[in-house]
Amino acid sequence: MTATELGQALRRWRDRVSPDTAGLPAGGQRRAAGLRREELALLAGISVDYVTRLEQGRAANPSGQVVEALGRALRLSGDERAYLFRLAGLVPQGPEMVPAYIPPSVQRMLDRLVDTPVGVSDAALTLLLANPMYAALMGDQSGLRGLERNGLWRNFLGGPTRVRHTPQERRAMEAGMVAELRATAARYPADRQLRRLIAELRGGSERFAELWDAGVVGRLEASRKTIEHPQVGLLTLDCDLLRVEGSDLHILVYSAEPGTEAAEKLRLISVLGTQSLVE
Repeated sequence: MTATELGQALRRWRDRVSPDTAGLPAGGQRRAAGLRREELALLAGISVDYVTRLEQGRAANPSGQVVEALGRALRLSGDERAYLFRLAGLVPQGPEMVPAYIPPSVQRMLDRLVDTPVGVSDAALTLLLANPMYAALMGDQSGLRGLERNGLWRNFLGGPTRVRHTPQERRAMEAGMVAELRATAARYPADRQLRRLIAELRGGSERFAELWDAGVVGRLEASRKTIEHPQVGLLTLDCDLLRVEGSDLHILVYSAEPGTEAAEKLRLISVLGTQSLVE
């Protein structure tokens, strides 16, 4: 397999994905119905220059993380994803690794939830995909890389988030996240990236080490979350955690009861998007 074959495959798959299917505006003059390079780069979280070099055969060894992100952005089937990994000279993740694949059926469901904040994470709580409403509500996380995209890392080692917890809510959330990670580690004992995450959390957070060493078990449950948005202020939303058992994915969905102040604020956030009102 050559880099030219990789580039041809990427261009072919890019041409068949329409912007509206990917949740992007389709305005302006377009030479083809498919995604532009800059749109694929945006969806995959990589640079336009790197997409260009891959398609032109000037970059031949993308990482597994990049390949996985390209596969999600291009809505590849399981067989197509495996083919993309082989073109890149990589072996697709096996059953002993935490899956990062979003099946097309799940992707189609997410595409229909355009007015609802939705984030998709793997079994280790690493964010794989966030729709524009999620980015508008929680802040644009497309620039996060590596462990920064992991929910446990952000909560135990990262900076502040827009979620506001009472002390009791935070303790319950932390225990639930650690219990979820413990169950995931038991299912995927050979995953080196997962072991690295656990080691970094234990070394950097006394609270995580305390919970991990205590052997907390259970799972992360649905809850109500209060979010402080920089433009609309505080709003409390239902936060439902949906599990896709076959793919071991976690889908986080935020919603508000119709007719409430929170629902009106959520509607306003959908209009604002990720723009800032500060000149």
